[in-house]
Amino acid sequence: MQLPPVLAIPFDLVPIPLAERTANMLLKRLMRQHPGLFERLGEHKSKRFAFRPADLPFTFLIEPAEETVTVLRCDAEIHADAVIEGPFFILLALMEGRLDGDALFFSRDLLVSGDMEAMLALRNALDDCDIDLPKDLSTLAGPFAPMVAHTAARIRGKVLFEEPRSWN
Repeated sequence: MQLPPVLAIPFDLVPIPLAERTANMLLKRLMRQHPGLFERLGEHKSKRFAFRPADLPFTFLIEPAEETVTVLRCDAEIHADAVIEGPFFILLALMEGRLDGDALFFSRDLLVSGDMEAMLALRNALDDCDIDLPKDLSTLAGPFAPMVAHTAARIRGKVLFEEPRSWN
């Protein structure tokens, strides 16, 4: 489920302000679709959660109380209460509740550190929201929304549920 390295190369060229503006726009859209998401965190709403895709050159620092995302280069020092690291597609699937986070943690496909209680609260909040990224974010494509949603859902299905093909 790793992002092919050739697809990750262009992300090295993306300026941090552009990545951050895009991440915040997507977060705002998700918050409109799922307004109670961060309220479900309870006492952990003021915590800072870092997501480090192993196959992208970014770290995403989410502050639920502020409803903001700060984007940093992957080698930057981060100050977060809880950190989760893993392949980009796995992190997206966890956001949607499509994969078992415990199994991924114990199989070492995910690394989780910091405040485990806060991370568990976030996981429970995400599981309760029924997030569907292709459906929730495709509305940003205007009249192309149905086509974008369908294409993104197909890609998600191929990445998450199809067996990798052998080269020989």
